[in-house]
Amino acid sequence: MIITEAAAESAVPAVPGDVEATGAPEREQLVWPWKDAAIRALVQRIHQLQAERAQAFRRLDEGHRQYLSSGPPYDFPRYRSTVHEVTQAFAAASREVLAVEAELAGPRAQPLLASHVRRLQQLEETRLATVALLQLMGTPELTGQDNLQMHRLKMKVIKTMEAISDVLQDLRFDAESAE
Repeated sequence: MIITEAAAESAVPAVPGDVEATGAPEREQLVWPWKDAAIRALVQRIHQLQAERAQAFRRLDEGHRQYLSSGPPYDFPRYRSTVHEVTQAFAAASREVLAVEAELAGPRAQPLLASHVRRLQQLEETRLATVALLQLMGTPELTGQDNLQMHRLKMKVIKTMEAISDVLQDLRFDAESAE
């Protein structure tokens, strides 16, 4: 299940913290697993997260196709469940991407790499919003309303995916130069 995989991979393990001078019991302190990782490892993680996002988009598309072929009457509860699972997967990936961006912008002092990651995140948000709008326009109630608008949205998704690919390439190239 996408949500379980995404949650497990983006989970931040807890480790015991220091005992305070007051003698208070140890507290669990969150540790980000990529804190001391090489820049190359951070970039590889971004690429892994992009692969997870691609899988989530495939699942969303598959769920939408199943919804459209289920009716009438349409199986909306199943589609809603798929959308929820995929949303959770996207949210988990986004949280981790933002953490990598913060690591690159702050402690690693790599503003160029951080800007690539920020741009990637923005493009993914655009892609998701556009795909969601396309799916909404493809529902039986709205089918055939505006074919020109649907074509424009499909072209926007394609252009966004091309831009994502370019940003990932720039990120990889610039990361090699940074090390």
